[in-house]
Amino acid sequence: MKNKFFKIVILAVFTTGTLMAFDSSKYINNSSCNQVLRNDGFFTTCYDYDAKGAKFVNYILNADTVNKLNIKKRPRFRPDLNIPKKYRSDYSDYTKNIYHQDRGHMREDASSDDSQRNLNASYVMSNIIPQLNIINQGSEYWAGVERYSRYVAVKLGTVEVLNGVIYGNNPRRIGHNQIAVPFAYWKAIQNKDKDFEKCFYFENNKEFVKGKKSIKDFVVDCNKLMR
Repeated sequence: MKNKFFKIVILAVFTTGTLMAFDSSKYINNSSCNQVLRNDGFFTTCYDYDAKGAKFVNYILNADTVNKLNIKKRPRFRPDLNIPKKYRSDYSDYTKNIYHQDRGHMREDASSDDSQRNLNASYVMSNIIPQLNIINQGSEYWAGVERYSRYVAVKLGTVEVLNGVIYGNNPRRIGHNQIAVPFAYWKAIQNKDKDFEKCFYFENNKEFVKGKKSIKDFVVDCNKLMR
């Protein structure tokens, strides 16, 4: 029954409108990022030194690899040694934090398990942001949107994904390194050749998701979001 319900939700969300295809280079560049990380070529991260976290993460999902191996054993999270130490986040920053924030992947591990190298790349701490646990893990919330992205990749052959993180002017902070807790985050999915795009937006708090039952409740106008 759960799979049937998910397919119904997918069909409801799988629509196109006036296409506003995003150009990832407008978001991930040396002007808007303190550091651009290439992550062994699997995804690209725009890193913010003040937040000690990602601002944008961009990657491609391909139909032939997105569900290829499903490696069961997950790697350990590790600090990103490409970033100066004073701007890094650590695994321990999240431990027993008072805001109930998970270690949330921007490039999700479930679409990275076609090879050990790809999976390892997704467990670097620069790919992790604080996400409220119920949003991060909920199949009707962020985890559901990640699953939807893989579904669309299989249907269309490939999709490009751009994740954005909004920290706000005075963000809450957790851990010894005082990493910023996002106010909100979003995901934009596109296939320019198939004239497809879809965008999702989440505020990082319980009240925002209260009463919302499926990923379609988080669909937003890409034109407004990308501006």
